[in-house]
Amino acid sequence: MTLLPLPVLTAPTAAGKSSLALELARQFDLEIVSADAFTVYRGLDIGTAKPNRADLRRVPHHLIDVADVTENFDVAQFVTLAQNALQDILNRGRIPLVVGGTGFYLSALIRGLPLTPPSVPAEREAVEQDLQRRGLDALLLEIEQVDPAEARRMERNPRRVVRALEVYRRSGRFPGQFGYSTPAFQYAVTAFTRPPEELEERMRQRTQAMLAGGWPDEAGWLAAQVDPDADPRPTAWQALGYREALGVARGELSVPEATERIFLATRQYARRQVTWMRSQLGVPVVTPQAAQQALREHLKNW
Repeated sequence: MTLLPLPVLTAPTAAGKSSLALELARQFDLEIVSADAFTVYRGLDIGTAKPNRADLRRVPHHLIDVADVTENFDVAQFVTLAQNALQDILNRGRIPLVVGGTGFYLSALIRGLPLTPPSVPAEREAVEQDLQRRGLDALLLEIEQVDPAEARRMERNPRRVVRALEVYRRSGRFPGQFGYSTPAFQYAVTAFTRPPEELEERMRQRTQAMLAGGWPDEAGWLAAQVDPDADPRPTAWQALGYREALGVARGELSVPEATERIFLATRQYARRQVTWMRSQLGVPVVTPQAAQQALREHLKNW
């Protein structure tokens, strides 16, 4: 029997993809494979909107709590673990559903990993020093002058910028120009969002609830494990909103100030996510209701 493309559900942050995935999982007896860059970390529960313990008990989840916050978990590790989880689920006669909004992770899973040369520590350090001296905008401009699409793909992530320039200065090519490995599976992607006003209200309410629910304490715990000012910036501290939550914990920001800053950053990130879904995945971005219907039709064929 020919294996159907594996279902993938993606949406911008706060759109409700986790709740939709849980509903579908209960209807079709699915196992969820998370494609989120920060729910992989043990201890980052509130600020990452990680599924709660009751949901994790009800529906099997994979790639949740697989790394310590002191580790720099990367996309290659994600793809390896995700493909292993998918194969294991299929071997047991179960149906997997990939759920997440981290574009870099989903792209690597669906298209394959970039066949980029390995990092050279001395050359990486030279770019990191350049970043400290000239700033992120200057380095992004350097990339944009050669390849505007590559600059957009960086999503203002300093680690990606450093990696891209390290490779470019050595080879004359950016990481994405080296081609990709062959994906282990084929995928059927469903993407959805909500009207901007509705999505923004959900963002604001979720931010307020997380700050009231212990996020500042969680950020304080993270700071005790990993220095937020370490150079280069630790991966765990790249999670959206944790610096602002730490500001609340330290008395440097009021809750309303932190809420507004996190909301604005979340809104910008969500816009980038929707742009990525359309431009990089090339799929229509539909309503939650249409997404649910499309996935139901796909899953009925298993």
